Amino acid sequence: MENTAIVTAVHRDRYELCVGTEILYGRLKTTAFYNSGETVMFPTVGDRVRVLRNADGDSTILKVMERKSVFMRLNATQGLPDQAVAANFDDVFITMSLNKDFHPSKLERYLTAAWQSGGTPVILLTKSDLKEDREQVLAQVNSLAPGVDVYCVSSYTGEGFSQLEKYFANGHTIVLLGSSGVGKSSFVNVVMGSEQMQTSDIRESDAQGRHTTTYKQMFYIPDRIILPDKSVIKGGGRIIDTPGMRKLIMGEGTDGMESMFEDIEELALQCRFSDCRHQTEPGCAVKKALETGELDQRHWKTYLSLQKEEAYARERQQILMRKMEKSKRRR
Repeated sequence: MENTAIVTAVHRDRYELCVGTEILYGRLKTTAFYNSGETVMFPTVGDRVRVLRNADGDSTILKVMERKSVFMRLNATQGLPDQAVAANFDDVFITMSLNKDFHPSKLERYLTAAWQSGGTPVILLTKSDLKEDREQVLAQVNSLAPGVDVYCVSSYTGEGFSQLEKYFANGHTIVLLGSSGVGKSSFVNVVMGSEQMQTSDIRESDAQGRHTTTYKQMFYIPDRIILPDKSVIKGGGRIIDTPGMRKLIMGEGTDGMESMFEDIEELALQCRFSDCRHQTEPGCAVKKALETGELDQRHWKTYLSLQKEEAYARERQQILMRKMEKSKRRR
């Protein structure tokens, strides 16, 4: 019997699936995902999939249904398509610690990926209880991400969680993104009301916690969330935790670049030449803005870095498509 299921966890080649209130496990149908000769979507956490139930063992995942949003990153294996990290979420919670993890270029990178995913970025500045003077960081974040909601939270004291109640509501799904040690797992534990994710103590040397998240997982948030200060807020939605990434490498797609670097795109339209590379050409509005300080040098370097990564991802995708075409012609 076929059913529609939601992928709630990925363990290498085995998937945890939720059908209603029932949990079952599944594996991919080999011919559908590996031997079709076409570009296919491999399941990730949050995906809705069609499965063939098996009462005696793992069910068979037949196909991935259309996604409303997806967070992608470049596949580390040459010749393979971009990897889906999470799918079908509403908001992307970009988590950065108010301690040593915070870096403007890293934030811009995550914001670009968030806009590109189709979700709405929300910035969480974690471990607020360990940072007394946060105004400078908040000012920097607001200048980098105008219009994006920013919250300071502490999983130890519960500060900031009541402001997030609307994101935890029934029918709402959020995904957590961020480096290892920024407090994603602690955040999940507070929302879930129990230790779903193991964390280690905060190191005094750098005031960072470490966690053991090694795979992607979705949790169903309880209807009532009891915060560390014993106050209660409403829940009912879903939250996806992802492994910490040392460096997020951009996949193919330009929507995020246009949203995050709109200022540079607008400056480029003012250049004398439409094909200006912003290097030695006369009448370059971008070069002029860099010289006058109107355009921040660090912001420009991040743009160039992400632009190169996006071009590289596009080239890899084109090579992959050509390989698939050759494979189809041989059949």
